[in-house]
Amino acid sequence: MSFWKNLFGGGGGGTSVGGGQAAEPVEYNGFVITPAPFKDGGQFQTAGTIAKEVGGVKREHKFIRADRHVSFEDAASFAVSKARQMIDQMGDRLFDMR
Repeated sequence: MSFWKNLFGGGGGGTSVGGGQAAEPVEYNGFVITPAPFKDGGQFQTAGTIAKEVGGVKREHKFIRADRHVSFEDAASFAVSKARQMIDQMGDRLFDMR
């Protein structure tokens, strides 16, 4: 349960990720990518959110990948590159996935 609380902001001291470090959002082709790596087993797991306003409504796609990294910065950078890849491949169809 702690995993989900940390990922979606339901845990203790706020919404920052990575032990108090906040990842900066990145704009890409009209989308906003927010890396959100979380610590698991001594490493940082790749995760994040892709958001875009579509028809006046903010749409979000949250993702978690199996990739793990030693540092928060490496995991955040990898999350951005994976999100860019998803945007390039799927575009707005990301928001149709359920």
